[in-house]
Amino acid sequence: MKLLDTVLHRRAVRVWRRAAQEAPGMSLDELRRLRSRSARLSHFVQEARAVAEHRLALPVVGSTAFPRPHGTDWSWRPEIWRLPLPVPGMASAQSRAMMGREVTLFHDCSRSELSLRQVRNTREADLAPYGLRMDSFAFDGSFLSLVIDLPQEAVEGLTKRHLIRLDTIVELEKPLDIFARLNIRHGPNTEQIVRELPLTTQENTVEFDLAYSSINEKRIERGWIDLIFETPAMSQVTLRDVTFSRRPRAAL
Repeated sequence: MKLLDTVLHRRAVRVWRRAAQEAPGMSLDELRRLRSRSARLSHFVQEARAVAEHRLALPVVGSTAFPRPHGTDWSWRPEIWRLPLPVPGMASAQSRAMMGREVTLFHDCSRSELSLRQVRNTREADLAPYGLRMDSFAFDGSFLSLVIDLPQEAVEGLTKRHLIRLDTIVELEKPLDIFARLNIRHGPNTEQIVRELPLTTQENTVEFDLAYSSINEKRIERGWIDLIFETPAMSQVTLRDVTFSRRPRAAL
């Protein structure tokens, strides 16, 4: 509040404090006028308070808070689940369309009836400030995926001893199979590990154990995750949160 607003607020508090103190001795006409004035004021006070309480209850924009396994040496929430996008949505989304700087849509539909939209999370349980909603109507393609580019920090010092963990909160309009594929480029080769999201509850976890991979630790260049959606026609998927973490596995 500005200085003038602060002064006016203090004056209003004094006026209403005095009115409360003098109310027992007021005439009935004076009390009726006081009641009418206080009712008008109360309406705006309650309205402002309701908006403030609602906004203060939302997850804080930019939040990186989420549970991390013991021993985590890197963790990350992509910006689309953390910060407001300049363009929050798109209709008839084309293949290779980007939502922010890290998420790209891929499909082979001849006519796109896909829409993507960033939504504000408002549930008490939400830790991520934003979610990503995808609506698919008629779908004549053979594949649909969201590709999330991992930052360089995700692969710096990465070894076969590491576990990479993906945590998601997913809301489905109808049953749908979703797969997560970790891709790690090392030299001319790309290692791929696929896991199916269990989707038995809204909160889902999958882990990629690099001990069983063939990566060349000395030549790792970059990594990304494909979220692959099977038979997505006439469905709505809301990814309320997507987070990643990395930790060394226990010695065998």
